[in-house]
Amino acid sequence: MVQGVEGFAYSDAPEDMARLCRLENAKSLHVTDIDGARAGRLVNTETIKRMVEKVDIPIALGGGLRDADEVKKAFDLGVYRVRVGTMVIQNPDEARSLIETYTASRIILGIDAMDGIVATNGWEESSGLTAMTVALNAKALGFTRMVYTDIRMDGTMRGMNLPMIKELAQKSGLRITASGGVGGLEDLLRIQELEPYGVDSVVIGRALYQNRFACQALWRMCEARDYPYTAKV
Repeated sequence: MVQGVEGFAYSDAPEDMARLCRLENAKSLHVTDIDGARAGRLVNTETIKRMVEKVDIPIALGGGLRDADEVKKAFDLGVYRVRVGTMVIQNPDEARSLIETYTASRIILGIDAMDGIVATNGWEESSGLTAMTVALNAKALGFTRMVYTDIRMDGTMRGMNLPMIKELAQKSGLRITASGGVGGLEDLLRIQELEPYGVDSVVIGRALYQNRFACQALWRMCEARDYPYTAKV
């Protein structure tokens, strides 16, 4: 997806891509069931199950998880963590109940925003709510972490919306995984500067598929401190 629009296909076997990421020393995988996000329920269950079986690292799943039954289905597939967004806005009591059942480490908030306004239902509708409002409401429900995706930057590899990410971290107090716009190593170093504010991780997709940096070489440089920063990647 590029800015919410279908753009590129890199493989017809996502489970093989998962295995490749693991071979490149990935410590976790961020997966979105795009069909599920549009349908309002999990769709690619067999594919997700094969991904879980292929790798020995945690998988975080989002897309179509609009009620407790779908969340349970995701956990039954073997994923470690689920990301919910639309539910938090449309059914906050159910979101709170899920945290009480599974804990805040396994149920996290997903905020996908266009020009600062949160999109819902697979990015096809606008909630009319700002990202900050949704983040603060979610914190009151018991959420402690969110994945923030800037739709304008998603898939573009043109850099991240750092001012918005920093503001969300400072004012919400939630831990943040930033998503959307990473184009290479320099973007990782810039986002790392926000770690003191609670931005402790980042999602990388298209930049990896298009070989914008070689993971193994990057990790070796960091371990050897052969770079201006000791990047935590």
